[in-house]
Order: sequence, then structure tokens, then C-alpha cells
Amino acid sequence: MVETNWRAVGIGFVVIAVLGLVGAFVDPLAAFGTVLGAIIGGFAAGYYARGGTANGAWNGLLAGVIGALVLIVVLAAMGLAISMVELSLGGMFATVGIALAAVVLAVIGAIPAAVGGAVGGMVTREERAETGRPAA
Repeated sequence: MVETNWRAVGIGFVVIAVLGLVGAFVDPLAAFGTVLGAIIGGFAAGYYARGGTANGAWNGLLAGVIGALVLIVVLAAMGLAISMVELSLGGMFATVGIALAAVVLAVIGAIPAAVGGAVGGMVTREERAETGRPAA
């Protein structure tokens, strides 16, 4: 059974968000920025989850889906705000339609994050023993 490590999911989400923003604003990285960001973020989530391939894939998938959904919500809110300021009813319908289509694409786009998480879950990490005196 897989376990959700929310710290690992959070780390993966931050990596995906940062690399997605870099990919969005740097033209040479625009084509590969989001997919590469999802793979690297999924790898980070799987690596920090420390539970094997299935656990890494699950945590990477969660990081990818949450990252994509947050991005969709932010972009849809910005689109709706602009449409409301311009008093454009067609713009509002278009924004809602694009947001719904983007949710489907986000779920499909989370697959690279799950693959990265599975690879990250295969990488073993050494456990460090606590040394020294405990704080009093």
C-alpha cells in the first residue's frame, strides 16, 4: 500500500512550480519547461518519499496534479478578472471552457511527474543516525 508523504509532495510541487515558471518566461525552455519540470519535480517527490517505486510514483503524481491544478486556478482567475473588467461575456465563457479543458490536460500532464516519482523512488537514500547530545 502506498503512503502519502505530504512533505515530499510539497517539495515536488515547489520544484514543479519554479521550473514551470522558468520554462514559461525563458523562450528556449518554453517547449520542454513544463514536462521537464514535472519529471524533475516528480523525481524530487519520489526521492523524498523513500518508499519504493510505487510510493514514489504516487507522491510524484500528487505533486504534478496539485501543481497543475493550482496553476489552472490562478490562470483562470486572472482570465475571469480581465473579462469582468472588460465586461466581456464571451471572454468569461471562453475562460471557463479553457479551464475545464486544462483540467483534463493537467491530469494527463501529471503522468511525467508520476514517471519521475517512480524513478526517484527507486533511488535509495542513506539514513543518518542521530549523533550528539539531545537538547535539554
